[in-house]
Amino acid sequence: MRRLLPLLFVLVSACTVAPISSVPTGGSDPFSGTGSRAAQQFTEVVHRVEPVAEGQCRNYTRGGTNCDFLIVVDDRPDSTPNAFQTRDRQGRPVLAFNLALIREAQNADELAFVMGHEASHHILGHLDRVQEDAAIGAIIFSGIAAMTGADEASVRSAEEFGASVGARTFTKNYELEADELGTVITLRSGFDAIRGARFFERLPDPGNRFLGTHPPNGERIDTVRRTVEAYRAGGGA
Repeated sequence: MRRLLPLLFVLVSACTVAPISSVPTGGSDPFSGTGSRAAQQFTEVVHRVEPVAEGQCRNYTRGGTNCDFLIVVDDRPDSTPNAFQTRDRQGRPVLAFNLALIREAQNADELAFVMGHEASHHILGHLDRVQEDAAIGAIIFSGIAAMTGADEASVRSAEEFGASVGARTFTKNYELEADELGTVITLRSGFDAIRGARFFERLPDPGNRFLGTHPPNGERIDTVRRTVEAYRAGGGA
């Protein structure tokens, strides 16, 4: 079911998959202060991408997964461009976009690709996988600290550090997985995924840093191109 709502809680970083406590169900027009063209473009992208993403969710996931995406808009005027996927208290998947991203998208293809990418994080279960990675890291690091005779405070610090390391260990892979499935969602929604992925060219390149959260921009663009080629070779199946 499609709902565009103002988003009033504090945003986390782009592509972060973290739980939130609530999603407001009312408020002022989320597109207040946004150009009519940008608002219309975003609404059209939602209309076309959301049903495809929900269909892919039902096809990829087992029974019991909530595939009813809630799309929300952060209406704060001074935020930097951002989008992310999370869940509300009831476990409903949330795709969040702020006005800066909606305004600065150069075309509908870019918005569609970002929406497909964020939806893919939910479809592929990345939130739960990051939480599992963090739990494993916490157990390993705190266990090592305890075996070396560290005091309670040091063990807790090791646990927190381990959770941070664990959560970051596979995030680059998760981003590339979301790029791949997001490309398919973008194509099936009738948009140009290669054109949409060009927004990477305007982002600072994170490079291939150890425990970085995002892969190099060039690797992401190559992933999109390979996925498009495979999609077309397979007849769009």
